[in-house]
Amino acid sequence: MNKKTANEQTKLNLLLVANRNHLSRGDLRSLIRFLESEDCGFDVNLQFSDPKEQPELLELHKLVAIPALIKIDPKPKQIFAGTSIFEQIQNWLPRWEKEEVLISGLGINVRHSDVETIRTRKELLLEDENLVLRQENETLADQIESQERLLRMVAHELRTPLSAAKLAVQSQSLGQIDISRLQEVIKRRLDEIESLSNDLLEVGTTRWEALCNPQKTNLAHVAAEVILELEKYWLSRGIGINTDIPTDLPKVFADQRRMRQVLLNLIENALKFSKSGDTVEIGILHRTNQWVQVSICDKGPGIPNDEQQRIFLDRVRLPQTSSQTSGFGIGLSVCRRIVEVHGGKIWVVSDPGKGSCFYFTVPVWDNQNKSSQPLTQG
Repeated sequence: MNKKTANEQTKLNLLLVANRNHLSRGDLRSLIRFLESEDCGFDVNLQFSDPKEQPELLELHKLVAIPALIKIDPKPKQIFAGTSIFEQIQNWLPRWEKEEVLISGLGINVRHSDVETIRTRKELLLEDENLVLRQENETLADQIESQERLLRMVAHELRTPLSAAKLAVQSQSLGQIDISRLQEVIKRRLDEIESLSNDLLEVGTTRWEALCNPQKTNLAHVAAEVILELEKYWLSRGIGINTDIPTDLPKVFADQRRMRQVLLNLIENALKFSKSGDTVEIGILHRTNQWVQVSICDKGPGIPNDEQQRIFLDRVRLPQTSSQTSGFGIGLSVCRRIVEVHGGKIWVVSDPGKGSCFYFTVPVWDNQNKSSQPLTQG
C-alpha cells in the first residue's frame, strides 16, 4: 500500500511528559525518531513538557508515573506510561489508522454503509474510552491498596519508638534510670518519629521530578559532610569508617540535597547494623564516562536472599534482625525514587550473616545546563 503524503495524513497531537534524564533513554529517543518519521503514518505534532517546570500537568492529566505520552487529539485522550511506551504506541497505531479510514469514509449522503461506519466509529470510541477508564480504575485501585499497606506499616513503625519511650518513662518512675537518661531516650525516639514522618510524606508523593533540581554537584564533598554529621554516632559506638574517594572524581549532575538524603539514609543503615569494632566501607568510583558509582558496605547481619528483591519497594518494611535494630523501613524506598529520578540505579549485594553492600549510580556532569539540542539527536 502506498504511503500517504503529508497532506493526506491525519494530524495526531501528542504530549510527552518527561524530564531531561528520561529523554536521554534509548527507548524514548527511538520513539521520538519514529513519530517524526514517515513510517508513523500520521502528521504528528509532538510537544514536550518537563514536570519540574510544569508540575500542574501531573494533576491535570492525572499522571501517576512518568515518562508519559498523552494522545491529546483525536479524541478520546489516552495516556501511555512505563518502560514500554514505544511498544504500546506501535500496537495502537493500526487501530488509530483504522479509525481514520472510518472517519474519512463519512460522506454527506448517509447511506446504509455510512450508518455502519458511524456505528463502528462509535464503537471504537467507546472502546477507547473504556480502556482509559479501566486504566484509571486500575491506577486508583493500586493507590488505595498502597495507602492501606502504608497505614498498616505506619502503625507498626510508630509502635516501636512509642513503646520504647513508654518503657523509659516507667523505668525512670521506678528509679531504674535517672532523668538525664530518660531525656536522652525520649529525644532519640522523637527523632525517629520525625524521620519516619518525613519519609512517609515523601514516599506518598508522585511529584519526584518536581522535588529534584539536578545541578553540577561535588558528590565527594556531600559524602564528607554526611560522614562528619554522623561522626558522634559512629565514634560513640566504636565503629570505624573507611573511605575510598579519589581526589579527581568528576562532578555529577544531581540534586545536592537529595544526594545527601540518599547517602545519609544508607550510611545510617550501615552504622545501625554494625557492631562495636566493625568498619563501614564507603567508596565512590568513576565507573564510566557517564556514571559515578557509590558503595556503602557493612559487616552486619545481612539481608535474607528472598528479601533482597523487595527491599527497595514502596511501603515494604523488612523485619528487625535483633532487639537493638528496628529493621529496614521506608527510607530505602525514598532512596530508590531519588536515584531513579536522576536516571541512575540502586541495588544491594548481601551475604546473610556476613554483611551488605548498597550501590547506586549518578550521572556525570556533562554541561547539562547548556541550551538543549534537538531531542532526536545523539
